[in-house]
Amino acid sequence: MSDPQILFEQRAGVGLLTLNRPEARNAITFEMYDEMARLCESIEPGGELRALVITGAGEKAFAAGTDISRFRDFTGGSDALAYERRIDSVLQKLEKVPVPTIAALRGACTGGGAAIAIACDLRVADEKLRFGFPIARTLGNCLSGSSLARVVGALGAARTKEMLFTARLMAADEALACGLLESVVSDPLARALSLAEQMSGHAPLTLRAIKEGMRRLSSAGGSIEDEDLILSCYESEDFREGMNAFFEKRAPRWQGR
Repeated sequence: MSDPQILFEQRAGVGLLTLNRPEARNAITFEMYDEMARLCESIEPGGELRALVITGAGEKAFAAGTDISRFRDFTGGSDALAYERRIDSVLQKLEKVPVPTIAALRGACTGGGAAIAIACDLRVADEKLRFGFPIARTLGNCLSGSSLARVVGALGAARTKEMLFTARLMAADEALACGLLESVVSDPLARALSLAEQMSGHAPLTLRAIKEGMRRLSSAGGSIEDEDLILSCYESEDFREGMNAFFEKRAPRWQGR
């Protein structure tokens, strides 16, 4: 029997959720997204859990995005829209967790992994962090409006455009300097658990009010029409080419259609 792809344990009021596919750099399957959403919804206000830490198994990656093999099953635009709405739903549930959430990041944190990290309240990382959304040079898909709003909220519009347009990955020192990270340490999980333990001793209603108030502020301006943008990417020949190139381990040949 294979190991579960999502691990969850509780340590004295602190929950620890681990993405558990180290052999695949914790690439996230649809089932993992669903289980994460279920766990997030199970955390109740005023319950025993006072903070939540999310990390990835192994030393190489927090999460290297969504498992790309799942995109091969897409047959039309409805699949693309359903996928993005699914991810939006998971991230919204993560944002609504009524306790502080902290992402402990090692190595690669890209695509869906980066989206999860940004949806958390705080992030700590090791010096090997590589953070970003390199989709313009890999798959040729796009971020939903909600995900894009989160990135802009965390990094600012100018840095977001530059990072997405160049498809580069951000190193730990830059991520710390721009405020994306709380700290860069050799053991990010230990730091995240220490922060979570500290927060678990604070007034839970105050923390909840701060978190929900900031969520409402950020979401107030983050709603846009995005279905045409999603379909223009996922229904394109370029998206199929990006997938094929990924599995064939070659550079994509973009055509702009």
